[in-house]
Amino acid sequence: MSVCIELTGKTAVVTGGYSGIGLSISRVLLKAGARVIIIGMNEERFISVQDEIKKISPEFDFYKLDIKNSMKISDTIQKIIDKESKIDILVNNAGIVKDGLLIRMSDEDWLDVINVNLNGTFYITKSALRHMIKAKSGRIINIASVIGEMGNSGQANYAASKAGIIAFTKSVAKEYAARGILANAIAPGFIKTVMTDRLPEDVKNAIKKGIPLGTIAEPEEIANAALFLCSELSAYITGTVLNVNGGMYM
Repeated sequence: MSVCIELTGKTAVVTGGYSGIGLSISRVLLKAGARVIIIGMNEERFISVQDEIKKISPEFDFYKLDIKNSMKISDTIQKIIDKESKIDILVNNAGIVKDGLLIRMSDEDWLDVINVNLNGTFYITKSALRHMIKAKSGRIINIASVIGEMGNSGQANYAASKAGIIAFTKSVAKEYAARGILANAIAPGFIKTVMTDRLPEDVKNAIKKGIPLGTIAEPEEIANAALFLCSELSAYITGTVLNVNGGMYM
């Protein structure tokens, strides 16, 4: 028995929705009938995939925005509300990495990752929440990481930001469940990207050995988890972390 997820009439905001996991999430939401508003700094990257997205659905828009800037976020969210009248779904996907051993990590690299990954999630969620509260409904999906659960050498800044997102998600879920707003996180494991494709075969094989399912995930597998959390199939799920990691962390 197959289940078709229908999001027609829903408006979704996806940060960093023009590349990697974010692009896959934008695709599946569009295929499900949602109108998708993509937010991010890299306008050139968006333009490079615009025609591809348009083949799925013309129901999308783009706003260039630095998610580290809380004032501009507030203005942009208001512009979206003015044009779309609502935000039903918020997917906080945008994030960066600046890896390095802790003893060598600069203050700048620490702060950049925290400011984009964690503070950006806070700023956008806070701004969108005001409108979801008025509507007495909303879905917030935050993209965390398996690294935020288990840590990783050379990624203290990234691990801290993603662990913060997990705790933040649970707090939002507790605060706003009574207002009809559900907040959940997805913690991906290793995902097939341009970066992982460039790894030597022996490194990829070593990674796969640490994954019980023995494979590196496609971005679409994370996007499908996001689609589920956006749908009515997850109406009784909030404050959870959905691990999509092939079993590498349980």
